[in-house]
Amino acid sequence: MKWHHVQENWPAFFEAILDKWPEADEDELEEIDGDQRAFVAYVARLTETEPADAREEIRNWLSGELPADVVMDPRHDDHSIRISGKFVPEGEDESDDDARFGDDDKE
Repeated sequence: MKWHHVQENWPAFFEAILDKWPEADEDELEEIDGDQRAFVAYVARLTETEPADAREEIRNWLSGELPADVVMDPRHDDHSIRISGKFVPEGEDESDDDARFGDDDKE
């Protein structure tokens, strides 16, 4: 995952951050508001390490999967739909129904 995923969905990452850094405080995370430099400084302070070490720890954390709270966020779905447009043949809309699956006539 990339930092922009974190920044765009900052509150949805709180649980994942608290899992990784249990000593983190939700009120302080709200103040950071997705600012990468502030988060690096915060993690360095929490772990009592140098910012370079904190940055590496965050980089390793970012190499994991997106948390479920983020995946379920409608903004993430909208982004995924927009990206999927490059895989849809010309003349089709990425938001079209999936009639070929045979369940569009059911309510």
